[in-house]
Amino acid sequence: MNIKNILLIAGFFGLLGSGMAQCDTEAKLCDRYFEKSFISDGQEYRALLHSDQEAEFQTTLFGGNVYRMVSCSGEEAGELIFTLKDQEGNELFNSAGFGNAPYWDFNVESTAEVTINARLDKNKKSSGCAVILLGFKQ
Repeated sequence: MNIKNILLIAGFFGLLGSGMAQCDTEAKLCDRYFEKSFISDGQEYRALLHSDQEAEFQTTLFGGNVYRMVSCSGEEAGELIFTLKDQEGNELFNSAGFGNAPYWDFNVESTAEVTINARLDKNKKSSGCAVILLGFKQ
C-alpha cells in the first residue's frame, strides 16, 4: 500500500468522522422537542443525506403507548420531512402535510413493525444529517 492510498483512506475516515460529529450536534438539537414526560427508546436514527436521498429506518412500536417522533437536520425547524409507514407501505403520517412539523405525538393501539423515512426538504437544505428520535410517554 503506497502513501497515496493511505492518505485517501485517512481522508475518507476523516470525512466520515466529521459527518458523524455533525449528527451528534443535530441529535442534541432534537432534544429540545423531547419533553420530560417522554422516555427515549434508546435509539438515534441517523443518516447523512445529499439532495434527493432518503433514509429508511425500521422499528417496532408497542401497543398501548403514546409516542413522540422528533426530526432534526439543523437549527431551523422544518428542514427534514419524515413519514411513518406500516408493513404494507400504507402511510400513517407525513410531516410535509403539517408544515414539516419537527415532531409528532401519536397513540399506538397494537404492536406494529413500521418504517420511518426521512429526507431533506430540498427547498430549505441540500445536504446534511437527518436525525430521528423516538420516545414513549411515561
